[in-house]
Amino acid sequence: MKLFSARVLTEQGWQQNQLLTIEQGVIVSIEPGVAASADQAVGTVIPGMVNCHSHAFQRAFAGFSEYASQDQDSFWSWRKIMYQFLAKLTADDVELIAEQLYIEMLKAGYTRVAEFHYLHHNLNGEHYRQPDMAKAIFSAAATAGIGLTMLPVLYRYSGFGQQPPTQGQQRFIHSLEQFNQLVSDCFTLTQQYNNTNLGIAPHSLRAVDKTSLQTAVEHVRSLDDKAPIHIHIAEQQKEVDDCIAHYGQRPVEWLLANAEIDQHWCLIHATHINPQERRGITASGAVAGICPTTEANLGDGIFPTQEFIAENGCFAIGSDSHISVNPVEELRWLEYAQRLVKQQRAVLATEQQPSVGRFLWQAAALGGAQSCAANTGEIKVGKQADLLVLDDAKLNLFAASDQYALDSLIFASQNNLVKDVMVNGQWVVENGQHISEQLTSDESDLASSNSTAERFAKLLARLAKD
Repeated sequence: MKLFSARVLTEQGWQQNQLLTIEQGVIVSIEPGVAASADQAVGTVIPGMVNCHSHAFQRAFAGFSEYASQDQDSFWSWRKIMYQFLAKLTADDVELIAEQLYIEMLKAGYTRVAEFHYLHHNLNGEHYRQPDMAKAIFSAAATAGIGLTMLPVLYRYSGFGQQPPTQGQQRFIHSLEQFNQLVSDCFTLTQQYNNTNLGIAPHSLRAVDKTSLQTAVEHVRSLDDKAPIHIHIAEQQKEVDDCIAHYGQRPVEWLLANAEIDQHWCLIHATHINPQERRGITASGAVAGICPTTEANLGDGIFPTQEFIAENGCFAIGSDSHISVNPVEELRWLEYAQRLVKQQRAVLATEQQPSVGRFLWQAAALGGAQSCAANTGEIKVGKQADLLVLDDAKLNLFAASDQYALDSLIFASQNNLVKDVMVNGQWVVENGQHISEQLTSDESDLASSNSTAERFAKLLARLAKD
């Protein structure tokens, strides 16, 4: 197909009146052109965003955990409520939740998601004969039309020192042999589902030991030598304190010393790191996966983003627990948190790119693509055609010239400016509606009661009663 754009943000910057030729989902040429010979993108075209960290099932949990308890609330009290909630979910429930979530992601501007998937087993903690939970995620992504990087989670212990798992963790736990079989099964699924790939996620240093970590990485890398490896690390101060008590080292310090960290690793959160650890992440080439809205919601802390970027660190954003499903909000709060800490403005700009909005969007998209080993992240010849069309009628209410367009998107707009979304060369959102929502008048009454959103709402009502 050929797509004409009057204004498009390419690897070379803003360009006017460009004709994109797309074949088999990949951009094969970008050159000056005219609208007459092509489909027309009615609005400003920018790269799609990558969501580097998702626990899909937690979308249904959003809003259920904001009541104060008698204890001091923290990540750890939130986790207890989350365990009670997930104990009710079947594989069908998980598929529906993920489908609704991925539609929301697409409409907000995410075109690919890294699914940190650790809800593996049935309600009794028994293993499915087939990877039913994993299939549910693949199926949901295919139905929604979003790109998927599947990250089965290795979860063996409840705490440092190989502490036995708790009752609330029974649906997560694998032996190494069981986990490697799941990874192999998921690798097979990536060959059956379009626009997917596979990595792994050793859950955290408290949930795996050194041997488990090394063995799991070795197995997935035997299937794909560029497979992404994601891990929760240094999210809460208690985790840091417990790691020091057990290993005599801080979490990132231990990881850098005991694993072969490279550009295919993504360290999720890495909130509580010292300067040596920060420089170690940068030197390794690994991506820092920052989730500002979840980290704020859980009271985790603030990643040292300004210093990390100044050292040429690579970052990506994720919506994690999905208290918010909005890349604009993630990037806005990534900057605002730094402003509050530093008592400055325009903190995350660079000499090369003084526009905070443009720097954040392009850097996060490229970092997200790296974290997923995905051929996305920018509009460039040879890259997959994952792109967004912004609604210029809404964008024009703010400073909308090239210099300010992404600043206005991130900092000035309160409504969703994403009008159309293309993933792998296919339109999945048009005029703000997902393809599943675009019904004829004859179909609408019949289908409305069976829409993804309506079925999701009924599921929430059921869960609230249980």
